[in-house]
Amino acid sequence: MPSLKDIRNRIKSVQSTQQTTKAMKLVAASKLRKAQELIFNLRPYSKRLSDILHHLAATDIQSPFLESRPIQKVLLVVVTSNKGLCGAFNNAICKLALHTIQTEYQNISSTNIIILAIGKKAHDFFRKSPYQIIGEEYDVFHHLSFDYVSQLANLILEGYLNQKWDKVTLVYNSFKNIVVQLRMVETFLPITLNKIEISHSNFAVKNYLFEPEQEIIISQLVPVILKTNFYRIILDSNAAEHGARMVAMDKATENADALIKELRLQYNKARQASITKEILEIVGGAEALATSN
Repeated sequence: MPSLKDIRNRIKSVQSTQQTTKAMKLVAASKLRKAQELIFNLRPYSKRLSDILHHLAATDIQSPFLESRPIQKVLLVVVTSNKGLCGAFNNAICKLALHTIQTEYQNISSTNIIILAIGKKAHDFFRKSPYQIIGEEYDVFHHLSFDYVSQLANLILEGYLNQKWDKVTLVYNSFKNIVVQLRMVETFLPITLNKIEISHSNFAVKNYLFEPEQEIIISQLVPVILKTNFYRIILDSNAAEHGARMVAMDKATENADALIKELRLQYNKARQASITKEILEIVGGAEALATSN
């Protein structure tokens, strides 16, 4: 049985950990509010751009990002965080990416599956895998701006145009609310246009007058839509990360509180046993003295 000193030290240690988890929860809550504001402000804009692209599909637009080709090489963009302590946030995404490779791309050689790891956790997970990783882990969360993320999006778009990969799939966490993060697998390239959405659209205008030429507008519009959608995905993952960390730290704080209560009960029992033992020793010593007299 541990001594009273050992139990006291354990209680102090757990209390110290509890203070840390409380502080991390508050920090995550503060960052989450900012992240929520960013993603909620961007989603309507991103949705409207996607609607425009879907409506333009009725005009049979031509773009290299719309052209499907035989899939020989695949780029898998796996978005995680740089830090842990956020529950199953990172591990679940990495396992989902691995499951996607094993199910959807099982007929493609591992040398033709390329991983673009956004976040240290994704890079560490796939570093020892048979798949090729391009670059080091990309830390976009410390430079969370459209211009900075666009540089990474340009890398993806240029690689697709240069036929370095024939398909781009995104695996990430989408933010729904503080408690729920949705694990998403999306095809980023080539763009798949939903004709059903177009036919059921609320927009009455189906014909467009292009000024300047249609080719010029499309060549500029489609990359902007793709970059905006990619930025939305990064913001989604960022908000989901802070939500997951806030929930994980809240649960850790509750567990620490339950452990402290259990340790205090154990301490009180040990203290009571120690006092009882001392009383018995005193009574036994007194009886021994009385008998000897």
